[in-house]
Amino acid sequence: MRTPELLKVINNDDVRPLLLTGGTVISMNTMLGDWERADVLIGGPAIVGVGPGLLTAAEDDGMIIIDCAGCLVLPSRADFADAGTTGTLTPGDRADIAVIRIADPEGAPGGPAIARGGHLDVLLQDGRVTVWDGRPAGEPPAVSAAAAPEAGVDHSYLGLWVDENDFVRQRLLPDGRYDEARGDRPSAYQGRYWINETRIDYLDDLGFWAYGEFRDGELHHAGYRFTRH
Repeated sequence: MRTPELLKVINNDDVRPLLLTGGTVISMNTMLGDWERADVLIGGPAIVGVGPGLLTAAEDDGMIIIDCAGCLVLPSRADFADAGTTGTLTPGDRADIAVIRIADPEGAPGGPAIARGGHLDVLLQDGRVTVWDGRPAGEPPAVSAAAAPEAGVDHSYLGLWVDENDFVRQRLLPDGRYDEARGDRPSAYQGRYWINETRIDYLDDLGFWAYGEFRDGELHHAGYRFTRH
């Protein structure tokens, strides 16, 4: 997690260049290309340099360093459908840059989590930080991670649901968990579920999400049609 102290340094220093380092850089410029791990150097409102190796000059030039490992670094005005209107990370362009987290920061809770927060980690507009660590710059840090919503238990869909071939047998339990047997494998999948009107969302203990819909007395899920037994 990026510290509030580093943000204060950035906001109070209009002289030293800013370096986004170690992220996967998508330049949106076909001549420059992209890099799995590279740096973006920012001076004032403009991009000064882009590519691998800029970190080696950090100490010489007194750069303020933002670690972007585990993130995508790309123009905040990226338009993948129309290259003619997109922003780029070309040196000389405005430093309108989004840093999108694709890996949770060190210390985040293990396993899947609901409502952990958005993936926009840092946003720069004209070289100024407007979003930091996923929150508007200047907003105080959150005290704790957002809590997962409570699994509802008062609904009319509890019980055992079986597909037409009696191969998949999914039991919706009153504690907000499901237990799914497949063939001769009991408890092949287990996890939590949430029902909103006629939609059911699953979060399996293995980490994947899935969903289903209740229609005309049947549960439609992952290509199967279930009836309640």
